[in-house]
Amino acid sequence: MRLNNTFFGYKIVDGRAVIHEKDAGKVRLLYKGYLSGLSYIDAAKAVGLNLHASSVKMLMRNARYTGDDFYPEIIDRTTFDAAERERLRRCSVLGKKEGQSKEQASGTAPQHFSFRQCLKQFRDPFRQAEYIYSLIERKA
Repeated sequence: MRLNNTFFGYKIVDGRAVIHEKDAGKVRLLYKGYLSGLSYIDAAKAVGLNLHASSVKMLMRNARYTGDDFYPEIIDRTTFDAAERERLRRCSVLGKKEGQSKEQASGTAPQHFSFRQCLKQFRDPFRQAEYIYSLIERKA
């Protein structure tokens, strides 16, 4: 995620990227929450970020957080790599290969599914639809 052409967790001072500690702390906690088992959205909410899963995924897959010639390190490489392994593990558990489900790869749609109980109501119809969609579970 970029804010004013700078990645979240950084600010530009005298033409150099420096760590914005308040936001960098959120980035670190985001990784910690995700690695503890939270979803992208729940990990983001836990640190006070209101983002879609795709935005959180993009943020967490940004290798610049491990440091480069311009950006100082916010996340150590071990944590960054652990989050990527966890993302791939979750994709595998869900039957996805780099974001694609087995059904998409084979051209067939799932024919058996159920919904978990709906416990939340959102005023925003898009947030409600996103939440309802998250409740769908494929049956074996």
